Amino acid sequence: MAAVTFGFAATAQAADPSLREVADPTGRFIGTAVNDSLLNDSTYRNIAATEFDSVTAENAMKWESVEPQRGQYDWAGGDRLVDFAQQNGQLVYGHTLVWHSQMPDWLENGSFSDTELREIMTDHVTTQVGRYRGEVQRWDVVNEAFNEDGSFRQSKFYQQLGASYIADSFRAARAADPDAKLFINDYNTETQNAKSDGLYRLVQDLLAQGVPIDGVGFQNHLIVGNVNGSAIRQNLQRFADLGLEVAVTELDIRMRMPADSSKLQQQARDYRAVADACLAVDACSGITVWGISDRDSWVPDVFEGEGAACPWDDNYRPKPAYDALRDAFVAAGGGDPGDPDDPDEPDDPDEPAGDCSATFQISNRWDAGSVVAVTVRTDRSVNDWRVEFDLPSGVTLANGWNGRFSQSGTRVTVTNESYNGTVPAGGTISFGFQTGGGAAEEGTPVTLGGQNCATG
Repeated sequence: MAAVTFGFAATAQAADPSLREVADPTGRFIGTAVNDSLLNDSTYRNIAATEFDSVTAENAMKWESVEPQRGQYDWAGGDRLVDFAQQNGQLVYGHTLVWHSQMPDWLENGSFSDTELREIMTDHVTTQVGRYRGEVQRWDVVNEAFNEDGSFRQSKFYQQLGASYIADSFRAARAADPDAKLFINDYNTETQNAKSDGLYRLVQDLLAQGVPIDGVGFQNHLIVGNVNGSAIRQNLQRFADLGLEVAVTELDIRMRMPADSSKLQQQARDYRAVADACLAVDACSGITVWGISDRDSWVPDVFEGEGAACPWDDNYRPKPAYDALRDAFVAAGGGDPGDPDDPDEPDDPDEPAGDCSATFQISNRWDAGSVVAVTVRTDRSVNDWRVEFDLPSGVTLANGWNGRFSQSGTRVTVTNESYNGTVPAGGTISFGFQTGGGAAEEGTPVTLGGQNCATG
């Protein structure tokens, strides 16, 4: 398959901008889970293509789908999703590599030594990530590793391999595609509670070990009327403060059926609260809704008497929840998708960025290292960016995310990845890294495109 290219799909101009058009200027993606069996439905396919700039395989990339027999892979569904994304200028969010559920029978009911099971797991990760190297931008490497009390789920992998299976999965994924962003993903972790605290402790431990984890996904399978946007924002921020990317990965908000206008309006307010929470956190890279239409949702099959959880109704008509999502992006700066021929937008990647300000924050520190989160705000739009700063003598880069890093002496240069090079006026650049040999210094001066940025 050809390498992915990014850009809007050619679509007819609607009276109102699409979700992807209003999301683009905010620097966030807006995605949906795609049901492979529905891509032949023209209405479904058109909505998926025109409204979203990121797609996640609902089931086609899960273990039982891609490796139904040991060592025998079926790439048909995954390839269709990647081809669809490439045709429509979309990112691909890979879901999921190591999970206790939807395993093939040979794995779920097979008996293996610890060594053999670890090899099976890492071979699967290596093969699947390698298959889509350069074509999947983010992976849910490990999914749903925790119980509600914050203890580790007693999955087949944990029972035999202990918590080390998580680190091993991430290392295998990084080796298979060094440029993909690697996430751990879970549900009921949206706010601070026992489960999210367990996840937080694990992520801290992985970072301290130097495990290549780039982000944390928060599913957000929620209930109408029980959504606390402020608590969601605060929890996203505490994980972002570790120097990680965060994302809303599986958003739907279900209600007790039948739906009525009051419930639909409350659902819209709840969708808006989740979107606002993400948009208020610089490191929140985007939002994926788990499905398009209520008719295709997984919710009624799992939660008896509940449903209507998606932004479109059973007839593929946008609901108030759809409008709420769009309004959230507009309020965050996505009101004008921008004119690609605007003469005020710089075309030269090295053109100075104009006024900028930067925060250089130590989110974690220990004797031999630190975790740093950097956010740069620019007053002018930029196409491709270059950020530079100095580390103390003897301090070296150990790991970085959301950028391409190089170090010469004490000088560190960070340039954009393929997915985050365009930043609108008033937008932000966010990346993070880990140091070795000592800690970075809080408030280190930063330059953008060679220009000194103000602090703060």
